Amino acid sequence: MLSFITSFLPTSYLLPGWLIPDINPVDSLLQGVVGACGISVLCCLLRVHLFLEESNKNDKGEGTTSQQLRSKTGLVGLFHFLVVAGILAVVGSRVASLVVLEFSLRSISGLLTAGPDSRKFLQQLFIQSQFSLGCALICSLSFLHEGASQRWLCLLLAAALSWFLERQASGLLHHVTALYRLHSSQRYCGICICLLTTGSRLLPLLCRAMIITFSVAALAAVSIINRHFLSAAEALRFWTPLTICYTLLVVYMQEEQHRMPSGQAVLNSVVVRLGGLMVLMLTVGRWADVLHILMCFLGEASCLIPTKDLLDAASSQVEEDYTDYRKRERQQRPQAHRREHLR
Repeated sequence: MLSFITSFLPTSYLLPGWLIPDINPVDSLLQGVVGACGISVLCCLLRVHLFLEESNKNDKGEGTTSQQLRSKTGLVGLFHFLVVAGILAVVGSRVASLVVLEFSLRSISGLLTAGPDSRKFLQQLFIQSQFSLGCALICSLSFLHEGASQRWLCLLLAAALSWFLERQASGLLHHVTALYRLHSSQRYCGICICLLTTGSRLLPLLCRAMIITFSVAALAAVSIINRHFLSAAEALRFWTPLTICYTLLVVYMQEEQHRMPSGQAVLNSVVVRLGGLMVLMLTVGRWADVLHILMCFLGEASCLIPTKDLLDAASSQVEEDYTDYRKRERQQRPQAHRREHLR
């Protein structure tokens, strides 16, 4: 029925071909809602993890962290959700596939070269992966529902389930930031007791979920990109500069992250990544791809700017861990010298 209604829209003769969306606008909007819900769930669970980490270190019970790590609620939170969902709905599956492949390559390379700072890199990677996660969900949905007779109904069910999970994650974050210190000390709330005993497993659980999500999305992305090529030679002309560009970008960003502070490095990496991708699309892509990459700039900004407190909290915790490590190292040195002297 939706395709019958949209067939009367005069887009085919009023707009150029590269401005006409590949799929039904209603399907695109539902995919955007699913992607925005996934981003919101990730942010809520990251806030819960950082709050638990800070609460375990802070025995005095100062309430600064609960104020800093609360998510935006009310009209501001709803407006932010609608903006992210709208941007993800506009971004096509082709450019979303390129974003997913670039993030997958960057995350694998970063984890292999992180070394002892792997925990710091993992937390920063989760914060940077917000918009890429939305693109990954779009790619997976577009690939899994391709050719479905009732695609809009499947996407509607997926959007309803995503909205339910987002409400549960937001409720968990609100409960933890407001009542965790009281309930964990009194030991009478099942949720807080469970987080007190198994809260350290939250970050590995998020890591496994992200690995599964981006593995499926990477396979879907390769299939979606190859769908637009008519021959192997045409595919080779596209994949060769894309691979070279991605490799150079990954090497450049790895060096920049070691030289600059975390927040500035994240913002610079967004400009460099999407700028390089835009130059590549101007060479071997389509005008629709360039338009969608411009929307990706807005999407990355709408995800990173409101969650700057997450990046600051993760960076401060890493600095505290390093300070504690240096103190323990200084305390252990005199003891080692004494043992050697006694021998």
